[in-house]
Amino acid sequence: MFRAPALPRTLDAALRDVGSSKASVREDAVRDLVRHAEEARSQVVRALERALSDEAAPVRSAAALGLADVGANEALPALLVAIEDDDVHVRQMALTALGEIGDSRAAQRLARALEDSRAEVRFQAVIAYARVCKDRASVVEALAARTRDADPLVCHIALRMAEEIGGEEGEHVVDPILAARARALVDHDSPTVRVAAAVVLGRAGDPAGAKVLVSVVNGAIKTEDAEDEAAAIEIAGSLGLSEARVGLERRAFGGALGFGRDRFSWHARVALATMGHARATREIVSELGSWDRNKRTLAVAAVGRARIRSARTIIAAMEGDPSRADPHAVNEALVALAEDEPA
Repeated sequence: MFRAPALPRTLDAALRDVGSSKASVREDAVRDLVRHAEEARSQVVRALERALSDEAAPVRSAAALGLADVGANEALPALLVAIEDDDVHVRQMALTALGEIGDSRAAQRLARALEDSRAEVRFQAVIAYARVCKDRASVVEALAARTRDADPLVCHIALRMAEEIGGEEGEHVVDPILAARARALVDHDSPTVRVAAAVVLGRAGDPAGAKVLVSVVNGAIKTEDAEDEAAAIEIAGSLGLSEARVGLERRAFGGALGFGRDRFSWHARVALATMGHARATREIVSELGSWDRNKRTLAVAAVGRARIRSARTIIAAMEGDPSRADPHAVNEALVALAEDEPA
């Protein structure tokens, strides 16, 4: 029998139901509480803090995420307790919340969590510490240490955070210490770590991971991280890796009739267009005139990423008209194309 979905609870109803005898009701009520943080922040935060001590782990997890969503730095003490929870998911969500809130008072406790015997705690601590600690040298030292972690997923996330924090001279510059660690890891036993290391280096314009990137494009190396695979494909184009061209064409265009296009076909077309590939460039520009707004927006983004300067006039005509394409995508593409113009 069809039933309409339940409406979000009012504040009073959420505060009432967070004390229900049913764990599933309490969990839903915790999520609904977050919607009311703007109108009744203190009540919401207090209720979420209490829910961090609920007997049901899913309720505690939801409470930790709720505190992250409302940026409840006043709940820092409760979250620091929650990272020692008996339930692994609750611990992870509490660490996630600390990272999202970004209160530097948590840095010392997170530094200890980096050395925790549990890999899942170290994993989340890497993310949180890099976002919370204000001492850049300490962050670099911590990330470098975690790139030596025995758990490949912890090593992987340390590399990803190395890319996120960038370098002191710009967002696409990797700190020299972390770049050296990435170069050392392109031969790591774990394919996921090898690919992440190559992506970090590629983002910085360092070709030391080129062979790994080509292997990803051509399917010789598989990574469990879809974001890294997509990045490897695009970076192969930005570095102009000719050995990846056949693999990029296969991913971008599929078979002779266009069947079997790869799930990263968009990224592959961007990579090819960046390398000056005529068909990829032509297809991207053609889709700027698609009847589908989503396709037009993706084409706009592709033009910016691939620096297709010949399409600048078409994109400029979309400026100020949200019905043509997403305004943010249009602005980003125009900025990218302007940066690429000769002085």
